Amino acid sequence: MTNPNVVVSDTQSAIAMALTAAVNGVSNSPPCGYPYNLTLFSKSKFPKSLETKNFAWVDAMRASSPTRNSSSSSSSEDKKAWIMKHPSALGVFEEIMSAAKMKQVVIFLDYDGTLSPIVEDPDQAYMAPQMREAVKNVAKYFPTAIVSGRCRAKVYNFVRLSELYYAGSHGMDIKGPSARKHQKGNQNVLCQPAKDFLPTMAEVYGILLEKTKGIVGANVENNKFCLSVHFRRVEEKSWNDLADRVKSVLKDYPELRLTQGRKVLEIRPTIKWDKGKALEFLLESLGYANSKDVLPIYIGDDRTDEDAFKVLRKRGQGFGILVSKVPKETEATYSLQEPSEVMQFLQRLVAWKRSVQRNH
Repeated sequence: MTNPNVVVSDTQSAIAMALTAAVNGVSNSPPCGYPYNLTLFSKSKFPKSLETKNFAWVDAMRASSPTRNSSSSSSSEDKKAWIMKHPSALGVFEEIMSAAKMKQVVIFLDYDGTLSPIVEDPDQAYMAPQMREAVKNVAKYFPTAIVSGRCRAKVYNFVRLSELYYAGSHGMDIKGPSARKHQKGNQNVLCQPAKDFLPTMAEVYGILLEKTKGIVGANVENNKFCLSVHFRRVEEKSWNDLADRVKSVLKDYPELRLTQGRKVLEIRPTIKWDKGKALEFLLESLGYANSKDVLPIYIGDDRTDEDAFKVLRKRGQGFGILVSKVPKETEATYSLQEPSEVMQFLQRLVAWKRSVQRNH
């Protein structure tokens, strides 16, 4: 059996070789030529909230859902305090741009809830034409990536901009544009660290479809390298039943792990790869792995984006911007309330760059 605690180091190829190394004790190459270690999660290292038998799943599912605004004075005070700690990126725009002087800005964007509004049917999460134009203009001046839990092909079909980098399945499927004017070097950008899990993911997808079809409103989405079980349209009284059914399937697949997003349960391979790793890989691909001349800006609304915010905090470089109307615990530096504010921020970013170019 595979040792789930193994760390495969000093490696350069796909996950298959990493798994082989785990079994045989042999060190091989990491996925995508990625220079960092590839860790396989052990069950003991899962969040306790997802592994404890007596854990209140409904409470966890509530916690993963947006909180309604409260009119209470205490809530109002809490929000003011939170905004003081995470000020609006629009309100401190000049401060952000001051940090960007003489540096290459790189933009990372989540999709759902950031570029498009959260909707009941995830297949209808279209971005507005004005937002698409804003993202297109940003990509003219800055390397720009969409980093989403959706499968890469689906995100591309929503966005339809060939000049972007796309990181689907929480960064487990990354592909760069065919023409890369911002990139140092000509290497092709393609990263699929969980490639060997594809047959398993397809198998589990079929089982989940069968297991959840009796729950009204449940929607299982195949995001290729991960699976999403949406419960946005499921009545709250059925949430516990849905969670139990999902967990019952995963008992037979120890190589998969369960995480949560905004009204979604997500099944992923047990490799330590997330949106933060995707951000690092893309910076490496662009030639900015250890550069002080780069300013990454990551904008996202989901708890899965926290992995990227943490990376920026650790680097001491760049800014995370959380999209949220309500206070949330976050590693982000700044905030925006909704996609319309994200669009305003991107538009101001373009106007700033054009102004800088005119003055030089």
